[in-house]
Amino acid sequence: MRKTLKLFAGLSATNWRIEFVIHSALFISFVALFIVSGCRRAEDRFVLALEARPETLDPLRSTDAASERLRQLMFNTLVRKNERFEYVGELAETIEPSSDALAYTFKLRDGVRFHDGRPLTATDAKYTLDALLASDSRKAAPFFEGAGSNRQPRISSIEAPDARTLVVRLSKPWPELLANLVPIGIIPQGSAEQQRAQPLGSGPFRFERYDESQQVVDLAANENYWEGAPKIKSLRVRVILDANTLQAELRAGRISMAINTSLSPDAYRALAQDPNLQVVQSPGANIQYLGFNAQADLVKEARVRQAIAYAINREEIVRNLLLGQARVAHSILPESSWAYAPGTIYMFDPARAKRLLDEAGLRDPDGDGPRLRNEDRPISLKISSSNAVARAVAGVMQNELKLVGLRLEIETLEDNVLRDAQRNGQYQMTIGRWVGGNQDPIFLRDLFATNGAFNRSRYSNPELDRILQEATSTADRERARALYVEAQQIISRDVPMLPLWYPDNMIVARRNVGNIKIDPSGDWSFVRNVTVQ
Repeated sequence: MRKTLKLFAGLSATNWRIEFVIHSALFISFVALFIVSGCRRAEDRFVLALEARPETLDPLRSTDAASERLRQLMFNTLVRKNERFEYVGELAETIEPSSDALAYTFKLRDGVRFHDGRPLTATDAKYTLDALLASDSRKAAPFFEGAGSNRQPRISSIEAPDARTLVVRLSKPWPELLANLVPIGIIPQGSAEQQRAQPLGSGPFRFERYDESQQVVDLAANENYWEGAPKIKSLRVRVILDANTLQAELRAGRISMAINTSLSPDAYRALAQDPNLQVVQSPGANIQYLGFNAQADLVKEARVRQAIAYAINREEIVRNLLLGQARVAHSILPESSWAYAPGTIYMFDPARAKRLLDEAGLRDPDGDGPRLRNEDRPISLKISSSNAVARAVAGVMQNELKLVGLRLEIETLEDNVLRDAQRNGQYQMTIGRWVGGNQDPIFLRDLFATNGAFNRSRYSNPELDRILQEATSTADRERARALYVEAQQIISRDVPMLPLWYPDNMIVARRNVGNIKIDPSGDWSFVRNVTVQ
């Protein structure tokens, strides 16, 4: 201390000022350098738009589309679907069913590690499945049959005889085991409780932080990823609920890429003209649908649902409103599915719609007069307030139903509120989209069987239950196909859900973004291979 004081005491006033200026200049330069480097880091971050708030980051509980997108970035599963919607291994190098179909042996890939460096082993896979089956997660529901006191697990035991071998034993043959393993992200042993706040997986990107107030999830490249490190090193997934805001952020360069958002067809066409942006369009396999509550007033009558199906001109909507960015659907299943069958095809036929309404007791009260058939009992259509396409489609449907004498009222709800209403049966009609699940015919049982895991239509048909039970139980693929064809004929006849169209995959990205190759399912796993010039 004395030496320091003596040194300063020896400085003249002039020298002191020089020293002060030099140190000030160095400090300012350091601050400027820090700010510039921070800006560069922000600019280097690749920002993906997400159009809905994720319900959870926990891969064992994620069932909404937004949460599943994040799961695809951070986690791997034992099984995945290939481009033809066949089940192949992801973490599983091989999958061997036993001759009696009561056991499946998964041989895991060697060299896979979790984001914290721990090796991923069969013990972790066993722990994941045990944790799922012990939970109240909706993802666990298909792994049980029956309800209430009759609820029984389909899996009798899970074994990990060595680090790379997992054996799943079944109480009786269950062909849809592989289908139900597709969305189950494998987590490290002992980590189930932390996944909601600190997700930890083995996927191409690792979790950094989730700012719930700003609705952003920050991820970083998993440099040790077993399929090769992602080209994008810093990834932000940002929730943007409003379509106009999304357009503005894309044009301003603050969003790098938006995948299958609810932008209007006009918006996609306009953004394609922006010299700094590109729009990549390819056929999709997900399904946009019009859902009915089969226990609600008016629409509980099948002939009313059929009439509504005939009253809606889907071909014209796809051509003029969607600007060709979709294909009209005649089944929940995609046309490329091995079990696809169109069943009853509802072409635009307002005259037939009117006859069906008459037969259902909803007669026109005044012929060509202004009174509607259900003037005092309007049908409610609940849709997402953030989905511009759904709002536009709903307006067209409202006008088309009015032409056959039906009064339709449109109610817009926030996404979370809408999902709750759909699950709880608090609606008459709704517009929604199924992402991924519809690519397997087993999903027909989940959607339409009595007490099906996702039967939001409240539809029940004992004949269909019997057909779907056999279809999902048989190991004979040709027999299963014949049963699924029969099932689709019944479903299309009763119309608990009207398939509208298969939306094309629509991606908006900055011009310098390359290698955009999304498969028909719309899965986000392709983001790992996206490049930035």
